[in-house]
Amino acid sequence: MPHHKSCKKRLLTSRKRRERNRQNKAAMRGALKTYRNLPAGAAERQEQLTDMYSRVDVMARKGIIPRKRASRIKSRLASLVAR
Repeated sequence: MPHHKSCKKRLLTSRKRRERNRQNKAAMRGALKTYRNLPAGAAERQEQLTDMYSRVDVMARKGIIPRKRASRIKSRLASLVAR
């Protein structure tokens, strides 16, 4: 347990941040899963692609996932639509 006042505050803020990041990451994973489970020829898939790109980019920009992982996810999503 921290003894200094600033360390105590740092502990609280890091807990809040960690929880927020976990929730955002879980929401992104759930959205990816529902997107992948859409029917293959669905017009919704093409419409939601830009939304998924945006979601992944935001996670990368916030530092929740690495940038290269974000580009890999986007590439895989694009190949799903192309099939």
